[in-house]
Amino acid sequence: MFTSVDDVSARLAESGYLASPAVATTVFLADRLGKPLLVEGPAGVGKTELAKAVAQVAGARLVRLQCYEGVDESRALYEWNHAKQLLRISAGRDESWDETRTDIFSEEFLLPRPLLTAIRGDEPTVLLIDETDKADVEVEGLLLEVLSDFQVTVPELGTITATRRPFVVLTSNASRELSEALRRRCLFLHIDFPQEELERRIVRLKVPGIEAALAESVVRVIGALRAMDLRKAPSVAETIDWARTLLALGATTLDANVVRDSLGVILKHQDDILKAGAKLDLDAV
Repeated sequence: MFTSVDDVSARLAESGYLASPAVATTVFLADRLGKPLLVEGPAGVGKTELAKAVAQVAGARLVRLQCYEGVDESRALYEWNHAKQLLRISAGRDESWDETRTDIFSEEFLLPRPLLTAIRGDEPTVLLIDETDKADVEVEGLLLEVLSDFQVTVPELGTITATRRPFVVLTSNASRELSEALRRRCLFLHIDFPQEELERRIVRLKVPGIEAALAESVVRVIGALRAMDLRKAPSVAETIDWARTLLALGATTLDANVVRDSLGVILKHQDDILKAGAKLDLDAV
């Protein structure tokens, strides 16, 4: 999908995603080597948006598996349309079971879920396995099988092998440790909070109309908040939300009243808000 690291950077920027050199390099290598890309980092730093941006610039279909506690093989891989199968069985009462079984376990009754959908696709596809760390350990075993050979075995239909491998992105907030076996199959990328210069560029890009001085002040305050011992440090997404909030309020500069009145946009716990209100020194930022 990409010809060079610079090509990755340029095309992602055109889609509105400003990638650091490390991000652009790892995306290029994942594409060139055909390996899944495991992206870790705090919530809201652009892990999911990276997969969306890659799909956009590559003109690829985005297939997303949202992981959560309790997600199982039927939600991730495939399941059978049982209601339709029952109707078919009822309609064919004069048939033998062997005849009916051959029919009801056919493509017509198969409901592909994200993993199977991505593997069977013959067009460019980006498979996003989002928040992998929220899935149960058993799901990792399924992912190992799928990502090792990019094939799935459906007992009634046989083995389905990808004719065109999808570009795979797995994201994790590191709420639990992923297995070493899964990590070995992936290239690894850690996306942290961006440097001030990059975050200013992101704010200016995502919030058209914001003045450079206000954008700089926003990023400095966010940096000061992240340096505090908070339950949840503000993410890049919340930086952008705050910049939009300040524009909506008609603020052209940051002062103590504006900051304290809008802290709920960037801090989501009351003890964090109280701590920030007591410790934040606007004169220093």
